[in-house]
Amino acid sequence: MGTHRETDVLVVGTGFSGLGMAIELKRTGRDFAVLEKAADVGGTWRDNQYPGCACDVPSHVYSFSFEQNPDWSRSYAPQPEIWDYLKHVTAKHDLRRHITFGAEVSGARWDAERRVWHVSTTSGDTWTARSVVAGVGALHLPSVPTLPGVERFRGETFHSARWNHDYDLRGKRVAVVGTGASAVQFVPRIAPEVARLTVFQRTPPWIIPKGDRAVRPWRQRLFRTVPGVQRVFRSALYWALESRAIAFTGASRLMRVAQKHAERHIHAQVRDPEIRRKLTPDYAMGCKRILISNDYYPTFNRDDVDLVTDGIAEVREHSIVDSAGVEHEVDAIVYGTGFQVIEAYDHLDFTGRDGRNIAREWKERGAETYYGITVSGYPNLYFLLGPNTGLGHNSVVFMIESQVRYVSQCLDLLDEHHADEIEVRADVQERFNRDLQSKLRRGVWSEGGCVSWYLDERGVNRTVWPGFAFRYWMRTRRVDPSAYVLSARRGRDRVPAA
Repeated sequence: MGTHRETDVLVVGTGFSGLGMAIELKRTGRDFAVLEKAADVGGTWRDNQYPGCACDVPSHVYSFSFEQNPDWSRSYAPQPEIWDYLKHVTAKHDLRRHITFGAEVSGARWDAERRVWHVSTTSGDTWTARSVVAGVGALHLPSVPTLPGVERFRGETFHSARWNHDYDLRGKRVAVVGTGASAVQFVPRIAPEVARLTVFQRTPPWIIPKGDRAVRPWRQRLFRTVPGVQRVFRSALYWALESRAIAFTGASRLMRVAQKHAERHIHAQVRDPEIRRKLTPDYAMGCKRILISNDYYPTFNRDDVDLVTDGIAEVREHSIVDSAGVEHEVDAIVYGTGFQVIEAYDHLDFTGRDGRNIAREWKERGAETYYGITVSGYPNLYFLLGPNTGLGHNSVVFMIESQVRYVSQCLDLLDEHHADEIEVRADVQERFNRDLQSKLRRGVWSEGGCVSWYLDERGVNRTVWPGFAFRYWMRTRRVDPSAYVLSARRGRDRVPAA
């Protein structure tokens, strides 16, 4: 039989979101606990350990503003360094004593009588908390396609996010299914080791050069001894990245310039005209996630690498047959097919007011929140990096910090009003989403001529923030009490906070 514990604020997850929230809760002296399904902190950067895994946002902005790292080894940090950074942050702020590892949340239920959340885990343990902060992220459930006949395959299969390091790919015939961000990183790493590499591509990504270089020791020393210099450098990087948002939200001329740059990148790196044609997207740049790489395209100049753009018709015991009828003998299949981004919320068994279930509601109507943080009908529940708070041009850590501050202010509102319940008004949430979607419909994500994981099954963008990150910061810098209804402990009336 499991144990039962109580806390004021329960945080779920220990990626950037969960750790950032935990640090803020500790700073403000609140009682809190953190649940983590795995055996260590790190989230995405713990789970993804495939060859070549690295961030595609510059290192010095892909970190907490209050916890700068002067020792990044490269402009774009590799996965082990980011994971080490998160473990360092955890140790520095003494967070491990607040974390329960191996605690995967199986469900949560709002208790309207006691005005608390009852949270259960797969191990049978339960928690009661006044507030729940879900920092689960969207890049944690691998998307594995169901290939016809794959159950017959006698070789090795695994997803890039569950890389099997015990299986030696050297000398093997390997098929890679998918050409997303992960594949673009690991394909060049495994190509020199395998006997033959066959890459099955459904839709090519737009790829631009990666301005990656080693950080010189003198610069590391300077950042270490004069932190203000690093803050200025970080700020310059941030605004350089922020300027790219213009191209995503209507400045098609700027995006066309970037697309020409990407086309030149393909021509400069791929010798064969037919392969170049296959690697060139037929949709507007920005419609799907823009990737960065200096070594992906040259991989297809190798004689032992094949690019297959015909679909997969069948998987046999030792081969894959494409839709043109060509059989490709393989010993292993590696899925570089990304994650269930929109579908990640389908697993949230959170029951709110009047028996409403958030997974069911979002499945039926689409994921809608207020600034990606709060949801009408679900008091005292907060999301970090929730729907429509992803970025295609800058660091999501900036968004996380904005959200953590916002949640902290909501908790302060509860205390200031001697309340035990805070909930965003339905009309406010509806008006926010109308405005949000009107902007998204005019962006390249919706008008670029592609189908991407940014869009749900209805073709509605539930993933990215439409525009500048600093505007999100401005709009979430202060909680508007009039957008919420608070209930006081001593009464049953639900009245606006303002």
